[in-house]
Amino acid sequence: MIPNAITLLRILLIPPIVALLLCGKPLWALVLFLLSAATDAIDGYLARRLKQTSEVGKFLDPLADKLLVISILVVLIELGKVSSIPVLIIIAREFWISGIRIARKESLPASRSAKIKTVLQIAAAGMLIAGIPYGTEMLWLAVFAGIVSGIEYARV
Repeated sequence: MIPNAITLLRILLIPPIVALLLCGKPLWALVLFLLSAATDAIDGYLARRLKQTSEVGKFLDPLADKLLVISILVVLIELGKVSSIPVLIIIAREFWISGIRIARKESLPASRSAKIKTVLQIAAAGMLIAGIPYGTEMLWLAVFAGIVSGIEYARV
């Protein structure tokens, strides 16, 4: 299925992005990161359009998002581009939501606030990679959105 292959591509792009960041090639890392982030919208659109939604896709898509964002943010901590505190909050939130999903034995659809959280995380990571001002503030905004969406998931 094409959408799942695109999701897997997002996961496979993580190691080269990390390597480029660690080798001091932020522009190339940013290009690959943005390409990878774009696949999130593309795979979801195609899954709906082609009627190829699947349980595997419902599991892999949010996992790919988490792996992409968290991997990049952890590397940015190592590079001194971001504090560990917002990143640790993001990681804790993701484990918490994953625990909720496992406990309920079902895949919860992404809420509007969760989608906003993902967009803000990607924007923040991109800004931090590129050294664009206010990347840290954008990351804190993503943390806030993550907390809000986490509360929504807990209530469902």
